[in-house]
Amino acid sequence: MLTRNKQIRETIIRPRRGWVAVNWSELWEKRELLMTLVMRDIQVRYKQTVLGASWAILQPLFSMMIFTIIFGQFAQIPSEGVPYAVFVYAGLLPWTFFSTAVTQAGQSLVNQQALLTKIYLPRMFVPASPVGGALVDLAISFGVFVVLLAIYRQVPGWGVVMVPGLVLLTAAAALGMGLLLAALTVSYRDFRYVVPFMMQAWMYASPVIFPISIVPAEYRWLLALNPLFGIIDGFRAAFLHRSFDWMTLSISAAMSVGLLAFGVFYFRQTERRFADIA
Repeated sequence: MLTRNKQIRETIIRPRRGWVAVNWSELWEKRELLMTLVMRDIQVRYKQTVLGASWAILQPLFSMMIFTIIFGQFAQIPSEGVPYAVFVYAGLLPWTFFSTAVTQAGQSLVNQQALLTKIYLPRMFVPASPVGGALVDLAISFGVFVVLLAIYRQVPGWGVVMVPGLVLLTAAAALGMGLLLAALTVSYRDFRYVVPFMMQAWMYASPVIFPISIVPAEYRWLLALNPLFGIIDGFRAAFLHRSFDWMTLSISAAMSVGLLAFGVFYFRQTERRFADIA
């Protein structure tokens, strides 16, 4: 009597080791899924709207006009020798990107419960997709800023080569904060109401409407713990032919990277509970 030896394969699933269990190879292999989520996020955001993607232009443009009238004309806030409209728009570029990305990423898990409970995908992609969508809005806003520079005859200097790095730092800070708020909002729904107030206060703590030169030098390092503090000043230095405050920018850059690392860490530590409490 002949018998056949059957080989039985056994798969053992263990948690990944390390301070943060991120399967980087899986994220890379499924990068096309992230792009699909980004495109879907953009389409859903402007679906059934009259102006469509024009909102990416109108939002910072209207904010620039309001700030110019209130803070530039009435409050007479200094703008370092450049027209206040150009000055404040240079600050609104990174801030609008950051604010939009963080706000939408923070709500993403709650708004996409079906993705958490019905199908499997790298869950970090869910809050990451609004950041990608906000990058598209940022690219559109850059086009408006180029026109604004031409109107006011402002010629950028060599610092424009720093812009890609500054955008990357802003995206890192936005993704880190978005991951953190997304995880917190799933567990504590009160954060849905906290985020709008937090972002409003954060804007006034960032040099969107004022130059960092009005802050005493001995206190700038403390304010630079806010990642947007040095990044916004870096955007202005890049486009408005100003010198970079390297100390402030270095501190803010380190805080951006640290915020991203902490956001990824906290997200991964709480991710296993998402499907149960979403």
